[in-house]
Amino acid sequence: MEFVLTSLPDVILVQPPTHGDERGFVMESYRADKFAAAGISVPFVQDNHSFSRKGVLRGLHYQVRARQGKLVRAVSGVIFDVAVDLRRSSSTFGHWVGAYLSSENHHQMWIPPGFAHGMYVLSDTAAVLYKMTDYYLPEWERTLLWNDPRLGIEWPLIDGIPPVLSPKDEQGTPLDRAEVFD
Repeated sequence: MEFVLTSLPDVILVQPPTHGDERGFVMESYRADKFAAAGISVPFVQDNHSFSRKGVLRGLHYQVRARQGKLVRAVSGVIFDVAVDLRRSSSTFGHWVGAYLSSENHHQMWIPPGFAHGMYVLSDTAAVLYKMTDYYLPEWERTLLWNDPRLGIEWPLIDGIPPVLSPKDEQGTPLDRAEVFD
């Protein structure tokens, strides 16, 4: 398993090896001892599975209490996965990193607590699994505005067409007014 540092030091791209033949493949998507050796030693308490169609953008979500770390992977399709540093004391506060996760490359992204998370679907459909370090608590969930100019996220929008958003995501808060972490 390879653990690749991104431009945000605490966000890690995980590249598990796959072993395949004419029947298909097998891979270890998570192994506690290897993750701990890479500095990711956290208990996962909840697994989520989302399914979305092409052009859907989910996020940028985070919780102000019960902060969640997330290990994200696409089990079908292709997504552009984004993490935004919301730790005010961090030298990378307000910076973002994105990675293409797909059922073909098997990459995963580790997004530690203190970051907002979002994803954009590039394939006809995508199924995404993510492990979380704390429970989903809707009363503490917040949404950062996906297209906040201050963030400058370079979403790979298909043909420049605006993404499909939930009402909650349309009403996201700009970074300047968002609740963030110390």
